Amino acid sequence: MNLIAVNISTLRLGQPLPFALRNEQGVLLAHKGYIINDRDEITYWTSRGMTLCVDVDAADNHRAYVGKLYDLVRADTTLGDIADMQLGVSDLAKGTATEPTRIPDWTALQIRANGLLRDPQNEQFLTRLDKLYTELNALVEQHPDATLCALMHLSATEVQMYSATHAMLVYVVCSLAAREVLNWPSDQDATLGKAALTMNIAMTALQDELTVQNQALTAKQIEMVEQHAQRAFNMLVAMGVDNEDWLLAVRHHHDRAPGPLEAKTVAMRLARLLQRADTFIARLSPRVGRLSMPPNAAMQACYFDEKQHVDQAGAALIKAVGVYSPGVYVRLANGEVAVVIRRSANTTAPRVAVFINREGMPMGELIVRETNMPTTKIIAHVPHREVKVQVQLEKLLALI
Repeated sequence: MNLIAVNISTLRLGQPLPFALRNEQGVLLAHKGYIINDRDEITYWTSRGMTLCVDVDAADNHRAYVGKLYDLVRADTTLGDIADMQLGVSDLAKGTATEPTRIPDWTALQIRANGLLRDPQNEQFLTRLDKLYTELNALVEQHPDATLCALMHLSATEVQMYSATHAMLVYVVCSLAAREVLNWPSDQDATLGKAALTMNIAMTALQDELTVQNQALTAKQIEMVEQHAQRAFNMLVAMGVDNEDWLLAVRHHHDRAPGPLEAKTVAMRLARLLQRADTFIARLSPRVGRLSMPPNAAMQACYFDEKQHVDQAGAALIKAVGVYSPGVYVRLANGEVAVVIRRSANTTAPRVAVFINREGMPMGELIVRETNMPTTKIIAHVPHREVKVQVQLEKLLALI
């Protein structure tokens, strides 16, 4: 038996454990599949000096353990930090033999999300919202790069359902930042996700309209934009939502409130992360009247707060997503044009799939390249609208 400590902040309430939980002596505390419904159960064990552990010699856990070690070594982690490694639930879930979440029909998911967010008066709205969140959460956990790639692709190619795609993308990047960088408790993810998906429900139709509008906003449109956060809050209250963190995160997601996240309440931390992600994703998404902002420029705007200090939430988003997110088109030093398909430990050197060769001709087959070499490093962002070659999303996702 080889026992490794579990990061208790990643234990999810109300969900089956993907492993057997033991103390440091190997005594079984909870079997695989056991559901912890109350954090007091965890407190009961830790208050008695127990270290919660998992046996990584078990077949499924061993795969997860080796995979985690590989990731740490690849990221040039020090030996001391590797020795102090703790495993999280998401690490161990990667090694389980359970059937992974199937990659969805992304266009169908986009249409479903669009129908949901355009109909907040539907009596089944909250039930359908919960189903959408659950599906997206599973995709973020099991296929984060494919999920980013698909949604970034849709945001650039299907502007008529911009609002739905934007909401899903904001949740995905916020969730990655929260779990991979900020290390927020996993039981906050549902609140974060539902706030991201509903923050703009008071102006879904207007948001889609503005995406294809060439003219300046009218006075009425400006008023609707300025009031949408409060109106969304009111709509959620009328539906019976009583989660205060969710409600306040929606109400304040347009606030300009710089400062350390640790000094804020949970609701205001969520609101700040949503505000930075909302602006960042909007800048990356093209409109009929303008191209998308280059990723490095959007990142710089996200990285610094309103006082030109490093913004903790913005920096977390950049570290989680990378300077070049999956789904973004880029030009390489050798002249090839590629689409980013996977993040890496180096935020400026993701894995890409080349689809236009150095002579400017379409490739018969996508070619995967690493961008950490001088000849294949990324030298520029390429707006989707400037590329005349159509890249099939299904072929991209098959490479991830």
